[in-house]
Amino acid sequence: MKEEIIIAGFGGQGVLSMGKILAYAGLMDNLEVTWMPSYGPEQRGGTANVTVILSDAPISSPVLRTYDTAVLLNQQSLDKFESRIKPGGTLIYDTYSIHHRPTRTDITLVPVDAMEATFELGNSKAYNMVLLGALIKVRPLVGVEAVMRGLKKTLPERHHHLLPLNKEAILKGMTLPKE
Repeated sequence: MKEEIIIAGFGGQGVLSMGKILAYAGLMDNLEVTWMPSYGPEQRGGTANVTVILSDAPISSPVLRTYDTAVLLNQQSLDKFESRIKPGGTLIYDTYSIHHRPTRTDITLVPVDAMEATFELGNSKAYNMVLLGALIKVRPLVGVEAVMRGLKKTLPERHHHLLPLNKEAILKGMTLPKE
């Protein structure tokens, strides 16, 4: 098993955090992992993306041109990365900030109402965890408990009181992808 993933959006949406948590979850599940962030100097509000590779065999390079799975949080990211998803791959996208829907017919399209879910949860800061939940539902590469251990590892201890809210957001995200 080897899964090459890109997560992309604006800085401040939790893109890099989501990738780091996914990478730590892979480590917790004894997978080989790479995590490679990319962002502009402006960070918050600028574009940001992260590639994560999860594999049960050694990974030769973290540099990718195409992806098995993409999680795209805004129109600019869709415009840039839709064409770089491998045929047969998966595109998970937030319906709130994508105005021109994906056009590919050779990949699985998974629209997710992530922003709506954060309104229901009453916390917009859980946005990236909702999308992470959708990702692990559609591509069950790591389990929820591994994600929670990864989250605990990456979250500063002063924020550990937010772990239950984050788990609720992950579980909510897992209910959003439609079959």
